[in-house]
Amino acid sequence: MTELKGRKVMVGKAEGEALVSTDGISFYGGVDTETGKVVEKGHPLEGQCVTGKVLVFPTGKGSTVGSYAIYDMKKRGTAPAAIVNKEIETIIAVGVIISEIPCVDQIDIKKIKTGDKVSVDADNSKITVN
Repeated sequence: MTELKGRKVMVGKAEGEALVSTDGISFYGGVDTETGKVVEKGHPLEGQCVTGKVLVFPTGKGSTVGSYAIYDMKKRGTAPAAIVNKEIETIIAVGVIISEIPCVDQIDIKKIKTGDKVSVDADNSKITVN
């Protein structure tokens, strides 16, 4: 078990299977909000579903509409359970806050692998990897 401390972006607790990307993610145009699948051509997670996962990636990218895309996913039930970033940026921060998705950044994401069971305790800025 590994415990990682970071910075709280949005409070809450969640756990689930990690889905890890070495590339940034754009939720507007890069993820299908109806299915939760990554649709960005050539993205390392292309074809994979983020729904219910602890989504781990370095930072966000793309249009500010991405914040609303995250909110849309939350309303549809296709959003990740939590988001963990190396360094959050405004689009993802606004998206997780308006959607109430637990989020922590300033995490060494290289210590998390796809398939790991991850508990996110954003209230205490802590990630536990099993």
